[in-house]
Amino acid sequence: MTHDFDLVVIGAGSGGVAASRRAAAHGAKVAVIEGSRVGGTCVIRGCVPKKLLMYAAQYGDGLHEAAGYGWDLGEARFQMSRWADAKTAETQRLEHIYRQLLAGSKVELIEGHAKVDGPNRVRVGERLISAKHLLIASGAAAVRDSIPGIEDCPTSDDLLDLRSLPAKAGIVGSGFIALEFASILARLGVKVSLFYRAHLPLRGFDEDLRTRAAAALQAAGVKLHPGMAPRQVQRGGDHWLLFDADERMHEFPFVLNATGRRPNTQGLGLDTLGIVLDDAGAVPVNTKLHTSAAGVYAIGDVTNKWNLTPVAIAEGRALADSLFGPAPREVDLSLVASAVFMLPPLATVGPTEADLIAAGRKLKVFEADFRPMRQAFIDGAERCYMKLLVDADTDKVLAVHMLGADAPEIVQSLAVALSAGATKAMFDRTIAMHPTAAEEFVLMREATRINPAG
Repeated sequence: MTHDFDLVVIGAGSGGVAASRRAAAHGAKVAVIEGSRVGGTCVIRGCVPKKLLMYAAQYGDGLHEAAGYGWDLGEARFQMSRWADAKTAETQRLEHIYRQLLAGSKVELIEGHAKVDGPNRVRVGERLISAKHLLIASGAAAVRDSIPGIEDCPTSDDLLDLRSLPAKAGIVGSGFIALEFASILARLGVKVSLFYRAHLPLRGFDEDLRTRAAAALQAAGVKLHPGMAPRQVQRGGDHWLLFDADERMHEFPFVLNATGRRPNTQGLGLDTLGIVLDDAGAVPVNTKLHTSAAGVYAIGDVTNKWNLTPVAIAEGRALADSLFGPAPREVDLSLVASAVFMLPPLATVGPTEADLIAAGRKLKVFEADFRPMRQAFIDGAERCYMKLLVDADTDKVLAVHMLGADAPEIVQSLAVALSAGATKAMFDRTIAMHPTAAEEFVLMREATRINPAG
């Protein structure tokens, strides 16, 4: 049976674009369908603009610290409208590049909302397309039904489109998005209150990082409300009202819904293929990224595994290589580095200490907690925390965790060492680069504790 395309991809985000271009490079006839802007969440309304706003907040820190280094800069004022104009121009530039990349790869871009219409068929408006292979790369979107009344609250998408900042903001949630924007907004002059269910933010991260992340937020002026996820949200004129479990009311001109994200599967018609979504609405896949339907695959956030852009890109390329290249391959997700771009940022690669103890590993824990030279010189309060988790029997470094300036850049480099199976002895015999914060990772000589095997 002949088809219109060898591969049809639903979603022109980072993963979908990577998969379609790689498949086309192997000679496949490819189309990618997108119902919104090309580039997806990361480029248009996620990682990129979020980090640009983080840079803006970071400049505020730098201006404040400059006086301690002898600079007299006078009064500085942040103008959100100027940042918003520059951000819009940048995302438009990046979207144009993505469109050019698709066109240059001879991938057909079909603009509109896709709906699966049975095996090997996808409908976009009045157009019916047939495909030998179908890839679901539709990503995820903010959850809007986590708390009664929260459906109308702004999400990170809306925050990044603001042209002026509120005087106060309530943020509901304690994950990546909640902490990043709490930290950023506080440094841009907003009085921020963070409401969350657990005793510490960033569930799933190492406990020592979670503790220090909470302390860093408090140092930035963020008011923490642990164990106080709102029971209900109401709109009261030009204000939002948060009601906690004790019926106390908290009033804000702006409330950010950062309670999580959900796979974009609603309305895709995957039921016509017999695909049963999991409880989170995600598409189940095996290690080869195959769904339960023949010829149908899924990558990235829609699978709700590692919801990170580089993972989606790696999965997309691996799938394209497997379908159209010389040999199939799988993506190794055993060591995936990730970062939270709060200020100061944190980054991690490998399991948490608690997870390794639960797995019965005997651990040596190495730690460093200090004021970096840049902060010590101006008597600043910001600290840096580093942690190595080492297998006590094999000396293999199992995990790296860090909170502090440049943590994402440092941990990204160390992720290569962990992927190569580096031992603590290898770290020890590496000559330090001085003066840097990163040198502390090769200067840790005494374990702060040894956790016996379970």
